[in-house]
Amino acid sequence: MYTLATIADVVQIHPTDFPKTSLRAIEDFVNTKYADKVIHKVGLCLGFHSLISASEGLIGHGTGIVNVNVDFRILVFRPFKGEILSATITHSNIRGIYLSMDFFEDIVVPPALLPENTEWCKDEQDEGGTEVFIWRTDDGEGGTNEFYFDRAEKVLFRVEQEEWNDLSPQMKRPDDYDESVTDEYGMRKVPYRIIGSMMHSGLGPTLWWLGEEGAAEDAEPAAEDVEMAG
Repeated sequence: MYTLATIADVVQIHPTDFPKTSLRAIEDFVNTKYADKVIHKVGLCLGFHSLISASEGLIGHGTGIVNVNVDFRILVFRPFKGEILSATITHSNIRGIYLSMDFFEDIVVPPALLPENTEWCKDEQDEGGTEVFIWRTDDGEGGTNEFYFDRAEKVLFRVEQEEWNDLSPQMKRPDDYDESVTDEYGMRKVPYRIIGSMMHSGLGPTLWWLGEEGAAEDAEPAAEDVEMAG
């Protein structure tokens, strides 16, 4: 899910950052410039990891800014194809189910990648008539079981495909600035999107496979983890 990418860049250290150590000033610059940004065909940058090398600083004429050529590693989110990840259903419509991992929300599961016999239909248990994807299975006694992909449910999904769009200023087209223009999933064009599936056994809402108690325990951190965090 996470990997390290090596990047070369020119770091500008402003006079206000001179009281900091060189490493801290470089780290702060990198995090400000790259954190929460997508680099095309690299992934979503999360934060500075380590410094590989740095040149002698050159002071800019009349500004006092020190320019340093650096090579550094940065932590990147880019899961591999086939990886199983955990997320939360934010909403759904007839075009698919949309997921969030809190720090990354451009995840969609198309209807074709849901379990067989899954349909988009009205939830009869909801007085408001909410529409939702429902997976129907044979209960072995001539009836059917219904499993719901409800909003806010914790799910497991499998990474099937990456979609990249270079939205750098020099590559943008007029339509990219129009918020009314959407794609096949009803979403605006984004630099990086994950297409997932929930069609295999063990995937989908964790409540299906673990039960209510198991899902609650899985969502809560272990006692020793809480102690370590404290």
